Amino acid sequence: MMQSMLNNKQKEIYKNLGISPNYGDRKNLKFYKDATDLMDVGPNVVGVNQRLSKKTALQWGELLKAAAEDNISILIVSGFRSFNYQANLIQKKLEKGIDIKDILKVNAPPGFSQHHSGRAIDVATKGYPPLTEKFEESDAFIWLERNANSYSFYMPYTKKNEFGIIYEPWHWFYDPFYHSKQNINSKS
Repeated sequence: MMQSMLNNKQKEIYKNLGISPNYGDRKNLKFYKDATDLMDVGPNVVGVNQRLSKKTALQWGELLKAAAEDNISILIVSGFRSFNYQANLIQKKLEKGIDIKDILKVNAPPGFSQHHSGRAIDVATKGYPPLTEKFEESDAFIWLERNANSYSFYMPYTKKNEFGIIYEPWHWFYDPFYHSKQNINSKS
């Protein structure tokens, strides 16, 4: 049971946010501890420095270099987010009157966001509003679909994904073992 992954302080945060402590179990979400091996990867689209896990940062740099060689602009919107940052993000939405059920379609609950691992990146490109499905119409998205797996990135929140998260063509996750896992699952 994943709820045992939550410490008492985190369970209290869940209670305050109105999230069931077994939400992750019910949605088959993976628990992510906050990464500690973080590297600065420069500013995002609004000038705030972003960090990624060291291995992710190195692959991200290689991916950006290859995209630039193909005249493709890929910009980082968001990298690492801590458990507490995620909780505050959800709290701000609750304060705006957004229902927790609607929030959890867009944001994973604290502890279950891939951003905690330092291996998730939300991206954008010039000429397209960030964090919208419009991104899928961009040359950057087409380039990522064709090339991201060469750098061990994949898009987990596809249309009708198993996690119950909305389609996020801007969200990419570094997992060097993803394709070998896919091959094993397809043989089962």
